[in-house]
Amino acid sequence: MQQFYDFKINKIKNLSSEEKILRKKNLELFYLNGFPSKKDEDWKFTDLNFILGQNFTNIVNTELIPDEKPFNPINEFEHNFIYLVNGKLISKNFDHEEKDKILISNFDYKNEIILYRENTLNFLNNALAKDGFSLEISKNYKFKKPLVIYNYFSNSLKETIVNNKNLIILNENSELTLINFVDNNSKENFIINTIDDIKLKKNSSLKSIFINNSKNNAYFYKYLKNDLEKNSNLENYILSSGLKLNKFDIEVNHNAEYSSSNIFSALNLSNYEHQEIKTLINHNTPNCQSYQKIKNVLNNESKGVFQGKIFVKNIAQKTDAYQLSRALILDDKAEFNAKPELEIYADDVKCSHGSTSGSIDLESIHYLKSRGIPEKEAYQMLINGFLCEVLEKLNENNLKKFLLKKLESQIHGY
Repeated sequence: MQQFYDFKINKIKNLSSEEKILRKKNLELFYLNGFPSKKDEDWKFTDLNFILGQNFTNIVNTELIPDEKPFNPINEFEHNFIYLVNGKLISKNFDHEEKDKILISNFDYKNEIILYRENTLNFLNNALAKDGFSLEISKNYKFKKPLVIYNYFSNSLKETIVNNKNLIILNENSELTLINFVDNNSKENFIINTIDDIKLKKNSSLKSIFINNSKNNAYFYKYLKNDLEKNSNLENYILSSGLKLNKFDIEVNHNAEYSSSNIFSALNLSNYEHQEIKTLINHNTPNCQSYQKIKNVLNNESKGVFQGKIFVKNIAQKTDAYQLSRALILDDKAEFNAKPELEIYADDVKCSHGSTSGSIDLESIHYLKSRGIPEKEAYQMLINGFLCEVLEKLNENNLKKFLLKKLESQIHGY
């Protein structure tokens, strides 16, 4: 196997002897297999080992001093914020909230209990991760304004991998709208390997939104582990375009009755961009609902992938689970791969999945042109309507307008 990485535990500061031993064990587990390849079923459509080998000479986990810069805050709606540079918590502002109801700190690696699904990137994260944050919302507290996480990455990250972890806990009857906003236009190749551990307690509600603001050469992998307790609700929106490679690996565990989860995605890909959404929805208890709608528009030798599995345990009666992926393929060299799965062990359930892909409706293009709309604008209008449907259920008007505007700018090529 080609060696194009050089990772060292001793580059991470302030580790105890016990931490070093645990991290070295995880690094050894990573070295047994290296970066995942298409031999791994979970990576059959995204051969990461090959992709990185073609685009990187020598990947390192260099200890960098973040080159901070003033960020450009979103002006379209009022919000709180967390500012991260290379995954490190730099600053925060909760002026719209009751600050004693919010606990925010650096991620505590010394007391970490590793419970993440075993894969080689998680092993690598466990070995090399530093920085990240922990956020806990108090019982009965509902955020008045959204929380934006501004993610900035230094221009000095060439040939570098950044590993970090984040923990988010919503206690009983709390609510939060969270926007992960990536604002980086670096032309250098770098890798971001992140684990987000999200815990929704009884009657809590989280809207989580990912959107990037510009094109860059970053390679993103994010593993999201979501644990849902009774009557909790998770809504996940992914609006991504412009990243060289991006894979969301989403695990949702319905661990108590009447919990619900929704995953909506709108990806507009071009110029050899490669993006994958992989979901595992575990219905471990009765009377829970899950809904997934994944949409892709593909052009210019881009590649979109959706792997979605719904697992229903034998005790999870009255499960209601739905999954749909749709793709518009605008170029003969573009590619879309879908792998929907159902694994059901209960007999009183309502579960379905579907996947379609095809070209744009030329009759609709002809109709719009006959009404005086130029062909390029007609294509953009149909693409806009196809993708923006995923935001229909979002009810915060100013936030929705902002996201629709960003989605439209991605469709028009920034």
